[in-house]
Amino acid sequence: MKDTSYRVALGGIVSALCLVTMFLAGVMPALYLLLPMIAGVLLMIIAIEVNKQWALLTYVSVSLLSLFVTFDKEAALIFILFFGHYPILRMIIQRIKLKLLRRTVKFVLFNACTLVYFYATVYLLGMDEMLEEMNDFGRYGSYIMLAMANLVFVLYDYNLEYMYKLYRSRLMPKFRKKR
Repeated sequence: MKDTSYRVALGGIVSALCLVTMFLAGVMPALYLLLPMIAGVLLMIIAIEVNKQWALLTYVSVSLLSLFVTFDKEAALIFILFFGHYPILRMIIQRIKLKLLRRTVKFVLFNACTLVYFYATVYLLGMDEMLEEMNDFGRYGSYIMLAMANLVFVLYDYNLEYMYKLYRSRLMPKFRKKR
C-alpha cells in the first residue's frame, strides 16, 4: 500500500473525481455547497488509504486546479477554505481525548474558515450582494446566518463520521479483496 505508483494512481483518480465534482458545481449551481462537500469526502479516502500528507498534497492540487477549471468560483472558494481540508484535519482533531476540547477546536476552525470565506467572497470576488442579503434579515441577520451555518456544520461533521465508518467497514474490505 505504500508503493509510490499506488499513491500516484490513487491521487490522480481522486483528483480527477474531485475536479469533476467541482466542475459540476458550475453546471448545477443549486448544489454549490453539496458538491464541494462530496469532493472533501473523496480526499478523506486518500488520507485513510495512503496518509494525511498525501491527502493534503492532493487537496492543494485540486484546489489550484479548481480555480481554473470550475465555472463557480464561489464553490471553488468554499472547497479551498473549508470542505477540502476539513475532512483531513478532522482525522487529526479526532485524536483529542477531551470531547469538549475536540468540539471547541472544530467549531473554532469552522467559524474562522467561514469568516475568511465571507470576507474573501465579498472583498476579493466583489460579491457585494451578500452584504445586501444580510441586511434583509435585519440587525441580527449575520448572526442568524452564522448560527444556521454552524447547524449545517454539525450535520456535516456527523455525516463525515458516518462516511468514515462506512468506508472502513463496507467499502475498504471489498477493495482489499480485489488487489
